[in-house]
Amino acid sequence: MSLIQSSSIGKTTNTRTVGRYHQPFVLILSITLLIFGGIGCRLAYLQLIEGTRSQQLADNNRIRLLPKQPERGTIFDRKGKILASSRLARAVYVWPRAPQKTEWVATRSRLSQLLNIPEAEIQKRVQQAGYNSPTLVRIARDLNPAQMTALAEYKNELIDVEVYIEAVREYPNGELASHVLGYTGEMSDRELAKKRAQGYRLGDVIGQMGVESAFEKQLRGEWGGQQVEVDGAGRIVRILGEKNAKSGQNVHLTLDLDVQKAAEKALGTRQGAIVALDPRNGAVLALVSRPAFNPNIFSKRIAPAQWRDLQRKDHPFVNRALRGFPPASTFKIITTTAGIESGKFSPKTILPTYGCMNIGGTTFCDWNHAGFGPLGFAGALTWSSDTFFYQIGRGIGGPTLIDWTRRYGFGQKTGIELEPEEAKGLVADDAWKQKNLNLPWSVGDTVNMSIGQGFLQVSPLQVAMMFAVPANGGYLVKPHLLKDNETAKNWRKSLNMKPATIEVLRQGLRGVVAGGTGKALNSPTIPPASGKSGTAEAFGGKSHTWFGGYAPSNKPEIVVVAFAEHSGGGGGKLCAPMVLQVMEAYFKKGSKSMNNEQ
Repeated sequence: MSLIQSSSIGKTTNTRTVGRYHQPFVLILSITLLIFGGIGCRLAYLQLIEGTRSQQLADNNRIRLLPKQPERGTIFDRKGKILASSRLARAVYVWPRAPQKTEWVATRSRLSQLLNIPEAEIQKRVQQAGYNSPTLVRIARDLNPAQMTALAEYKNELIDVEVYIEAVREYPNGELASHVLGYTGEMSDRELAKKRAQGYRLGDVIGQMGVESAFEKQLRGEWGGQQVEVDGAGRIVRILGEKNAKSGQNVHLTLDLDVQKAAEKALGTRQGAIVALDPRNGAVLALVSRPAFNPNIFSKRIAPAQWRDLQRKDHPFVNRALRGFPPASTFKIITTTAGIESGKFSPKTILPTYGCMNIGGTTFCDWNHAGFGPLGFAGALTWSSDTFFYQIGRGIGGPTLIDWTRRYGFGQKTGIELEPEEAKGLVADDAWKQKNLNLPWSVGDTVNMSIGQGFLQVSPLQVAMMFAVPANGGYLVKPHLLKDNETAKNWRKSLNMKPATIEVLRQGLRGVVAGGTGKALNSPTIPPASGKSGTAEAFGGKSHTWFGGYAPSNKPEIVVVAFAEHSGGGGGKLCAPMVLQVMEAYFKKGSKSMNNEQ
């Protein structure tokens, strides 16, 4: 029994001893497996999940894109003369990794000094791109010779700075047609945020107003460039690929450069606008606004102080050809139309005229304070009798006059491609007056409106559309700047006017030039013309003056409207000679129309 017991005890003791020796081994093995398992999982994660991103970061460090900006499309006038093109210039770029280097502070300071750009602006531009950006960051455009010389002199100090040739916008005629053409400039942060999804990038140059903005999609083109591999020092090792930049499309406008030049010269330094268009289809032949600006200044960086200074000079970026003003007596074209078309007045109506009239308790006087005796519609237009049209307005009533005003396109945008810069103007009615002045529409409001005064606001372009109606036989045209081969009917719609109404308008407007207030246009240098003057009272300043006309009277080819803001005087004396100058440029010696008429 004792031997058996002793043997059993020994076995038990040996088993416990072996168990104690295995426990540390198992623990170490478990820890080892756990560590290597974690490492394996991490490696799998980095390789399978983060591999693409890691590869991209590595590529960004050694693969760079040297961008090549596309050449913007050229803008031509209707005869193929250049209005806007591109020229080659030099620009300064910085590698996006530059701020990560110890030399950056000195580089940034030197760039600021040489380019006259605040250091904070340079820093902001590079930070916007980001260190991992594969594309160079433009700091300045259109360098002058002095800047190029200075950059070359300090080349060794300008670490990670490159100078490349690129195309910049050029306007060979300076201020000419600046409000039509607009200008180009680098995108703001806000614009970039809106357009990034369309493929735009930091430093992109886009159209900022006018045709440059309206036809941005056609003019823009597509970026190109070289993809290169660089070493640790940033030196190009090899070219990996190249994509040619695609130039933008050319745009041909309806503008006539010769007519535009004549209109600019005619308006001179006066504040105002001149519009010339083809009454048959609405093609804009000239569009001038003063004061103007030189779009070439935007080829370079514009400092905030310089921009503020430009804005203070009588708002040169406001296109006055598209802004609203009281049309004065030019509006009598619409009052005549409404009077006859309403059926309340015959085309042969004769009314007495007076020095003054009392209407609704208010005295309304004629412009000569004497009247003109009995007149018909044509005679009233010829002599611009206010009291004649007071009676017409009172007779047809406000709603009818307002309705025809809107049929002529007033109170709404014209449809011209410069829509963001165009004002609708104002055709007030009872609802508008109740809302804004808490007063009902009165007969006095209708009487004021009948001669183009009161609340009415229309643009020179809208007035040109109005003159086109009697010129083309009763069609409202859509003014446009893009030249095409479409027929006139696609740019106009009939107002369904009676032939007698159109005839009365034509007789009256011809009478204005033949012997009325527009005699300045009665010149042998142009075919027989028709027109109408206007002088509008202006709150807080001198009166505005107008003259609109078309020629030849029997088969009109051109409508011209001149407007002088706060000029004082009369439209027939001040603005009619401007219209004459523009028409002389259009009907220059030897032209087909002149030969047919003389």
